[in-house]
Amino acid sequence: MKYKNLIFDLDGTLWDSRETIVDNWNQVLSRLKLINRPIIKTDMDKYMGLLIPDVLKDMFPRISEDLIHQIMDEIKDNENRTILANGGILYEGVEESLKNLALDHKLFIVSNCQDGYIESFLKYFEFENLFTDFESYGRTGKPKAENIQSVVERNLLNSNETIFIGDTMTDYKAASENGLDFIYCSYGFGKNDANDKLMTINKFNELFKYI
Repeated sequence: MKYKNLIFDLDGTLWDSRETIVDNWNQVLSRLKLINRPIIKTDMDKYMGLLIPDVLKDMFPRISEDLIHQIMDEIKDNENRTILANGGILYEGVEESLKNLALDHKLFIVSNCQDGYIESFLKYFEFENLFTDFESYGRTGKPKAENIQSVVERNLLNSNETIFIGDTMTDYKAASENGLDFIYCSYGFGKNDANDKLMTINKFNELFKYI
């Protein structure tokens, strides 16, 4: 076994929660009269995995910091409850594969989501017993690379036996900064702009050919 420890990104890697996220964002942004039409799932593709302030600044270039914080608070309060109630769509093969992987690997999640989002994902699918640890931007306020480092350090993981799996070049960069190998999920929301030839999966269960 080459990799004993598997660290996963969440959105675009394990599931697609855009439908639930879009409903929540539409409620908040419509009430504040910031949008002329409802946001649809594909509008969110380029933003998945990014921090909420960065998304809002791209959507509304002249937005104030005060309004950003107001929107963030409302979105976060609603989103975790909505995710826990309605969930999202697991990618094909994720549930069966995770259960098999957990038999002889340690599984982790690191995401740029808000605090409580990963917990809602785990509770909705009853995956709590499959994962050893997780970390998020919302809980630490730190970028993904530093959160990966925290997971590695507090779980005493050997970097040679650890790999990060994600769907964006942000994920690839975060893995590289920690000296970790990386598997790119081509079915997610990102695009492979790396000059390096990346280990790539087109379906989740193709993961087994690399680990």
